[in-house]
Amino acid sequence: MAIFLSKLTSKAQTVIPRELRARLNLKPGDVVRYRVTDTGVIIDKLPPQADEDTLAAFAEWGSPADAAAYSNL
Repeated sequence: MAIFLSKLTSKAQTVIPRELRARLNLKPGDVVRYRVTDTGVIIDKLPPQADEDTLAAFAEWGSPADAAAYSNL
């Protein structure tokens, strides 16, 4: 098991270590997912199809009436 460490800044930001970025093939603009489990946190790269439409989970807002209501925003 590989172990990687990073430190939080005063703004709660951190740098993902180079070796981990390489293993996950992380590039600028990629979305990183944090999944909380009973034993810790799993960090992985969000699959490309999952980050294409961040509002896909809100399908109930996709009616023609909604599209018309929000078209001028």
